[in-house]
Amino acid sequence: MKFLLGILFTVCIIMIGIFIVITSGVINIGADQAHSPLVYNFLETARSRSIEHASKDILVPDLQKAEMISSGGADYKEMCAGCHLSPGVAGTDLSKGLYPQPPNFTDADVVKRYQSEDGAKKGFWAIKHGIMASGMPAWGASHDDDRMWAMMAFIRSLPDLNKNQYTMLTTRLDDETLNMSFDSDMGMSGNESDMQH
Repeated sequence: MKFLLGILFTVCIIMIGIFIVITSGVINIGADQAHSPLVYNFLETARSRSIEHASKDILVPDLQKAEMISSGGADYKEMCAGCHLSPGVAGTDLSKGLYPQPPNFTDADVVKRYQSEDGAKKGFWAIKHGIMASGMPAWGASHDDDRMWAMMAFIRSLPDLNKNQYTMLTTRLDDETLNMSFDSDMGMSGNESDMQH
C-alpha cells in the first residue's frame, strides 16, 4: 500500500511541477528558437502518430491522372508555394520564419513519403485538417475533397518539374484571362472588343 501511495505522490508532484513550469511563462514559444531535442521528438511523434491514426480509413483516388495533377497546380501556387516552395526557390520570407520549417515539396527525398498510398492519405489529411501550432491551415474549411486531392497529386509530381513546367501548370486561366488572350490573338484591344459586344 505504501508503494502505491508513493507512486501516487510522485505522480502528483510531477504534475504540480509541470503546471508550475507551464504557468510561470519561462518556456520560450518563439518561432525563432528550436525546441529541445526531447520536446521536438515528443511533438513530432505525437503529430505523426495522430495523422497516421486519423488518416487510416481514407480512400485514395487515382493520383496519376494528368488532369488531376494539372488541376492542383494553381491551388498549390496560391496556397502552398509560399511555405513549401517552388522550383528554383530555396526559401521565402514566410518559409524562413516558420518553425518547425515546412517540408520543401520540390525535394524528391521529402516528397517520396507521399508516393505510397499511406503517404498520400497522410498528406491529404494534413491538407484538409491542418496541423495545430505549425502554420499549416485546414484547407478543408474552404475547399472540397477533389481540390485537395488534386493538390496532393500535384505535390507528388512537383520534384520532377522545372521552372517553366511549374509556371505552365500553375497558371490559373480564368474567363477574363482567356478573353484577353483571345482578343490579342484577334488583334483587338480590350476596348475594341467591348465596343463590338
